[in-house]
Amino acid sequence: MKDYKWNTYIIFWLTQIISQLGSSMTSFALILWAYSKTQSAMSMSLMSFCNYLPYLVVSLFVGAFIDRHRKKMIILGADMIAALNTLVILLLLMIGKLELYHIYMVNAVTGVMNAFQGPATSVAIGIIVPKGQYEKASGMNSFSSSVLTVVTPMLATFIYGILGLKGVILVDLLSFIIAFVVLAGFTHIPEGLISKECKKQTLLEGCKEGWMYLKEHKGIWYLVLSMTVANLFSRIGYENILPALILARSGGDENILALVTGFIGFGGIIGGIVITFIKFPRSRIKVIYFSTAFSFLVGDLLMGMSRNAWMWCFSAIATSVLIPFINAGINGIMYEKVPKEMQGRVFSVRNALQNVTIPIGILLGGYLADYVFEPFMKADNQIVRFLERIVGIGKGTGMAVMFLCTGILGALFSGIWYRHKDIRKLD
Repeated sequence: MKDYKWNTYIIFWLTQIISQLGSSMTSFALILWAYSKTQSAMSMSLMSFCNYLPYLVVSLFVGAFIDRHRKKMIILGADMIAALNTLVILLLLMIGKLELYHIYMVNAVTGVMNAFQGPATSVAIGIIVPKGQYEKASGMNSFSSSVLTVVTPMLATFIYGILGLKGVILVDLLSFIIAFVVLAGFTHIPEGLISKECKKQTLLEGCKEGWMYLKEHKGIWYLVLSMTVANLFSRIGYENILPALILARSGGDENILALVTGFIGFGGIIGGIVITFIKFPRSRIKVIYFSTAFSFLVGDLLMGMSRNAWMWCFSAIATSVLIPFINAGINGIMYEKVPKEMQGRVFSVRNALQNVTIPIGILLGGYLADYVFEPFMKADNQIVRFLERIVGIGKGTGMAVMFLCTGILGALFSGIWYRHKDIRKLD
């Protein structure tokens, strides 16, 4: 039975890779298309914002729906609507009517679908994967996500250069068909018993119950809050202004940016492989917070202090190689502590809470870079001269100082959370 369930997970995992590859390629190609039309960085930020905001709002209320409906049908339905979205983009492109606001609208719908698909996929993994194998499954997910991070930009750019946006979308639609057929016809996701209370719950009541479960289980509640804070620091720095930092400090060298971005994905691949083949340490809490502290302290500090491509690449690996360990530790705790019949409601609220700081970090990071830190580093005072000994001089030093701040604060908060008595009890 255990081998059967694991084989089922392998098939499920492969369908998700195929589907995500096509979707990620289209997203990247749309960024290339939009930037070629507008030459505006703000348009890129708005594309992300239009995706995240609906996702956060809807995530709060979908838990009860997920718990009382078949996870497989929710995933298939979300994939189908996402594919129809992509088809609309293709039709508008073919008749020459595609505008930037169409992409914003499509991204908003995609965000709503992700709010359904994300928790449903998480619950499905908890059902399929044998107990004791959650960290291994998480490692495989981290591995595939990191591979996609490396492969997607190159593959999308290659197809975009030869066939244009239409070619990328056609590949996306083909990947949807393959993943849909395999998931629908060859993957069995068993469903547990649904309580009478859950069947009667409205979406708002389901949201409230998921929220109350987290509040009543203090260890999990503070674990989620700690990741919310970590996401804020991460979005202010690494996952937001990193491209601007590298381009500013390398004289606009796009090849160096591509190299550093590739090493971020490479670090994730290494971490994912290691988790897949090792026995996960007993103390998940120690793994989570020590890895988070190391990622911030070494990765962010080195990124701020470094001034050449190879040091940036080393910093990228130091940051990303432990991310799969963090995710595996969190997933192992959530799957074992949260009852399966409650996971949809709890995971939905958790996703909303953990990601609520992402759009805040996106906007805050850009504002701090352009209007606070970069202007500050152009001043002539003792603090600036001291910081210049650490990060150097010239364009981009303000953003480098921001990385010093996120590195120190991220590591400090990780240590504080690790000492929290309710979090320690989770081990």
